[in-house]
Amino acid sequence: MERRGWGVQRSARRGGIHQWPLSERHRERLLQDGPGALSDAQLLAILLRVGRQNSSAVEVAMDLLRQLDGLRGLSNRSVEELCRISGVGPAKAAQLKAAIELGKRVLAAPLSSGTKIASSADLFRHYYPLLRDLRHEMFKVVLLDAKHAIIRDATVSEGSLTVSIVHPREVFNLAVRESAAAVIFVHNHPSGDPSPSEEDRVLTVRLVAAGELLGIQVLDHLIVGDGHYTSFADQGWLSQDQPSRATVGRAKK
Repeated sequence: MERRGWGVQRSARRGGIHQWPLSERHRERLLQDGPGALSDAQLLAILLRVGRQNSSAVEVAMDLLRQLDGLRGLSNRSVEELCRISGVGPAKAAQLKAAIELGKRVLAAPLSSGTKIASSADLFRHYYPLLRDLRHEMFKVVLLDAKHAIIRDATVSEGSLTVSIVHPREVFNLAVRESAAAVIFVHNHPSGDPSPSEEDRVLTVRLVAAGELLGIQVLDHLIVGDGHYTSFADQGWLSQDQPSRATVGRAKK
């Protein structure tokens, strides 16, 4: 009887969404009631589309959330790590990563060519959603024209959990090619603490000195942490060899 029941259920599914059990009609619920009516697992199930043998898409989604510590944990896992969950293959993992990246980009404040940076808080609002869940350091440079409007940004280096290797030559070769008059540096601390390390301070001194030789001004070095940040410019550290203890800015909610 159990085998027959499974066959009937599969046959009903082939008949269309309106013949599915109500608990599995997540797309229909989303269209009728909006995405806010669905749980995290149900929203993930829509992305996954199908489950695995003897388990629905919702059950696979629940496994993802449980084994990866919720949505925040899911967002910083690699495709290989996602594929270790039973029922998730490369195609499903790619769909999940694409959806997560789109969400990050929606949250990031616009930072398009021609935009002028008014404050370190503007930088933080843009880069925090993009950098906060990374488990390694990413060092970016924002290239600016003579009026301090954005030309574009670029990733210079991606490092380990604790160190990102950046050479002034790499940074300023890019700035010279783009005819940038000024630059801003941005990187994240996966630990969540944006206080600058000794390496961060030494690197900033080297970059400022290299910029002075080339006539390219370093306007700021922003370190992004978990919900807050440190700005070298706000602290008045860009002209000092050994800056004092950091104070940090916080995101406004």
